[in-house]
Amino acid sequence: MAMPRNRRTTTSLRDSDTTRLPDSDKIEGAGSWDALEWTKIDPVVSRPVPHGLSDFLYEAEEVLAEGYGVLANTDEAGTLFVTNFRLLFLSEGSRDIIKLGTIPLATIERFNKIVIKQQSGPRQSDKTPTRRLLQVIGKDMRIIIFAFRPRTKQRRAVFEALLRCARPSRLWDLYAFSSGPSRFSNISPRVRLVNEYLRLLGVESRHSSLSTIEDGSFTSSNNWWRISDVNATYDMCPTYPFSLLLPKSIRDEDVLQACKFRARSRLPVISWCDGRTGAVLARSSQPLVGLMMNMRSNADENLVGALCTELPGGKRGRRKLYIADARPRKNALANGAMGGGSESSANYFQSEIVFFGIDNIHAMRESLVRLRDYLDTHGTKSSDGMSSFLRHGGWTWGGGNLSSMSASVSTLGDSGWLIHIQNVLAGSAWIAARVAIESASVLVHCSDGWDRTSQLVALASLLLDPYYRTIKGFQALVEKDWLAFGHPFLDRAGMASLMGSGLELPRQSSSANFPSSPMRQTPGTFPSQSPMSNQTQTSNHYSPIFLQWVDCVSQLLRMYPFAFEFSSAYLVDFLDCTLSCRFGNFLCNSEKEREQYGVSDACGCLWMYLDDMRAKVGSSHVHYNLFYDPSKHEGPLLPPAAALAPTLWPQFHLRWSCPSEAQTGEVEAQCRSLVEKISELQRAKDAAESKAREMIATMEAVKAEIRNEKQISSSAMNLARKAKRENGIIKRAIQSLGCTIHVSENDDCTINIERNLIDLPERITSSRSTNSPHSYDEKMDMSVSVTLTPDDDDVSENPILRVCENLCPQRTRDGGCKWPDSSCAQLESQFVGLRANYDAFDRLSIYDSYFQPE
Repeated sequence: MAMPRNRRTTTSLRDSDTTRLPDSDKIEGAGSWDALEWTKIDPVVSRPVPHGLSDFLYEAEEVLAEGYGVLANTDEAGTLFVTNFRLLFLSEGSRDIIKLGTIPLATIERFNKIVIKQQSGPRQSDKTPTRRLLQVIGKDMRIIIFAFRPRTKQRRAVFEALLRCARPSRLWDLYAFSSGPSRFSNISPRVRLVNEYLRLLGVESRHSSLSTIEDGSFTSSNNWWRISDVNATYDMCPTYPFSLLLPKSIRDEDVLQACKFRARSRLPVISWCDGRTGAVLARSSQPLVGLMMNMRSNADENLVGALCTELPGGKRGRRKLYIADARPRKNALANGAMGGGSESSANYFQSEIVFFGIDNIHAMRESLVRLRDYLDTHGTKSSDGMSSFLRHGGWTWGGGNLSSMSASVSTLGDSGWLIHIQNVLAGSAWIAARVAIESASVLVHCSDGWDRTSQLVALASLLLDPYYRTIKGFQALVEKDWLAFGHPFLDRAGMASLMGSGLELPRQSSSANFPSSPMRQTPGTFPSQSPMSNQTQTSNHYSPIFLQWVDCVSQLLRMYPFAFEFSSAYLVDFLDCTLSCRFGNFLCNSEKEREQYGVSDACGCLWMYLDDMRAKVGSSHVHYNLFYDPSKHEGPLLPPAAALAPTLWPQFHLRWSCPSEAQTGEVEAQCRSLVEKISELQRAKDAAESKAREMIATMEAVKAEIRNEKQISSSAMNLARKAKRENGIIKRAIQSLGCTIHVSENDDCTINIERNLIDLPERITSSRSTNSPHSYDEKMDMSVSVTLTPDDDDVSENPILRVCENLCPQRTRDGGCKWPDSSCAQLESQFVGLRANYDAFDRLSIYDSYFQPE
């Protein structure tokens, strides 16, 4: 085989612009394929991770193959990687993941190799290059087409890698076991199941744990019902949970007898009970009445009769029992040929038999396939890279063949999907109404009691119990009515099954019910499928039963937008995680198998992953319903028949084929954005108010300090004025003694006192001269300067004391003082060194106004 002219290296996805596809060479539907550069890939089990790709890989995700091609749906070139978990398509232009072309391997329903040869023109050579296509059909409503250049073996490498990973020979080869629990470790689901039973019994104060499960002390009861461990070892019924909710009046010995009369030993047990009235929702499989419909079981009849407890409120008699058979009546009768059938109301106490007419798993599978093909054909994006408007020359929509438009729309009804949804909704609403309005008990079953029965019981419980409409309650509901009661997720999802001692994959061919390839061919083209194209990953047991139930939940969410804590985005993410098999919660067919193979310990937990997503954002996460108001719907939801008109679920059904039209949640997203902005403004307002309060408090504190300072200043000024008045009085008093005082303004606080006898009366001088034993003539011109200093304990350093020692005439030779015998001024006062003329004080006129009261 000839090698490509220019080898393209894929070891660097982000190195430089040289790896980017030129605009002139990009494919336009049927453009030139020779203009592309390709990479030759050898099929290997594991490859080194190309530079830049590790940012997109999950933990323990390994690259097995890669090929350069074109995503025909969007006409975008890039590199397709096959890992042990998914197909990963990176755009050559944006160097980012293209969501449409990236799909988990477990979500792939089937994949085919297709070869298309274009018709040669009159002047073209007969050797027209063919298109090498890989068609991937997903369980999540998308059909993907990848195109590869011929003679490069890239499609073969990708296809063989898909065969190795999408169809593992053992369950252990699934990515969930390779990644391990990681940080999404799982708590035992059996503990959560018993805690839900305790909630239903009204004993929430008691909680279960691993220790109580292991030692068998988890049983409990109330006036009507009890938790039984009769199936603790799964010997009685391998597809039922280890603990069952049963009537308190029925012994375990009778239970063991009753299970023999039901298909697969799935005897009637309680799924939900009303703690106020005693009404219950029970579930089982079909009774084994035989071909003649005449087989009976006293143990089964007593068990079913025990569901009809006494009426509440002192009413006499026992409640009515409805036996709701989910199948069409003719199907129930046909099952009698295989030993099954339906009950007779004559054999069961106060009972009434009702048939809901819901089709089986095969009808649901075919309906989903037709719906998927309809969306791919008439959507704005399709697997042939053309919109429905451009197809057929634009005459399909508007202005042209309107009958063709009407016919294409009617194809949606032909798929039957919405009819099936309506039947499940109507049956569930009828069951909920019987329990809520009549306080009756209802026993629901189909053939095996794990498909249609799970749909009806879980949906009716959702309508009856507001707790199940919360995120935590929704988890409890799914784990109880789907996982614990043995819905065969492994078979219904087309995953690896447990065959004998090994974990082998069923290698069955695809059903002939699938429609033709969604690739619409232009005149002159013809598809050529490889021999492997008829092999699929699915078996005849594959059916979208759980997807259909989640679709029903989305319909209720649309009808009652205030009743659910979770949003439609939560349901989409939850369903994607379920289909991807990235976590171990929905692996295997029963609780027994998951416990037997340690799936909970070996794999991560889906619930923990979703909780972690919400924890990173908080209450503003898209999983939370913006309009949730539990006060509006505190009781059961009972939709009337007129309201049970389902529509396509835009966020799930239209997200790939009609991405712009799938923005039903855009209004909610905008409201959420506005709420976030309002919250931010409210937080800013609260912060501003808090800062304003702090500033006000600071201002009040400053005002208080200012008032205190004013009081101190006022007090100081009063003291200063008082001292000034006193100083003036003292000055006048000293002046009256014949002294002149000069106070300096420097910092030394020096006071000069001069003796001036001229101003003194002559009689005072003479009196002093006469009476004093000493002569003071030589003192007449004495001038004293006193410097005021702070007090000091050191007498030798005190200048006032030195003045006293040097000038005072009353000092003795030994340094002592004759005070108080002498009449000199007080120590350390401004009169030190002066003799006071006390006679002048006698003649001094002192007015009372000098000394104002304080």
